[in-house]
Amino acid sequence: MESFNERESRKKEVIAIIGAGISGLLACKYAITKGFDPIVFESESSIGGVWSKTIESTKLQTPKPLYQFSDFPWPDSVTEMFPDHQTVLEYIESYARHFDLLRHIHFNSKVLSLSYEDGEPSLSGDWNDAFSSKGKWNVNVQDTLTLSTQVYQVDFVIVCVGRFSQVPNIPEFPPKKGAEAFEGQVIHSMEYSNMDPETAANFVKGKHVAIVGFQKSGMDIAMECSTINGNFHY
Repeated sequence: MESFNERESRKKEVIAIIGAGISGLLACKYAITKGFDPIVFESESSIGGVWSKTIESTKLQTPKPLYQFSDFPWPDSVTEMFPDHQTVLEYIESYARHFDLLRHIHFNSKVLSLSYEDGEPSLSGDWNDAFSSKGKWNVNVQDTLTLSTQVYQVDFVIVCVGRFSQVPNIPEFPPKKGAEAFEGQVIHSMEYSNMDPETAANFVKGKHVAIVGFQKSGMDIAMECSTINGNFHY
């Protein structure tokens, strides 16, 4: 059991969390329960990660009971087994408000780089205890509104940017046989997700749309194109 002095010492150590999606919010809440005062850097102006910007027709693809916080169940008002994306986002926002996480989040704050100072951590030693090393992490953060930068020095960093967050997964094409060989417009599903429903509908209406990829976003966009244009080809 930790002594009082050990707990007080822990509170002085600073934790930085990158990203305010589901994993970032969970990390923030857990750090708070351990007595820390974490700083969460979120590059967007709101929480939610992939749920904050998604295709209009997107719904939860996992049964609701399997996609919930263990300490914050879905409200009784949500009766659908597969809620739409707006309902999921509202649930995530309710979680953040309930546990008072928003005050820890720096919005419009994009982490540009991380650097470790005062010695290199050992993979076999220093990582066993999060705070065993005496080194510090320098977190270079840019305000996305003013473009000014600031360096924060912290004791520990938790990276929660997510696999599908702001980094397009683009397949490798043979030389001169990729997007540059196509005379039409080429966009990534993330760009489509950033469009409002009316803009997205006007963008694909009356067009022959080729979709590369057969995962969730590809299927959702294919269905939207089918609904708007009245045809759907596999």
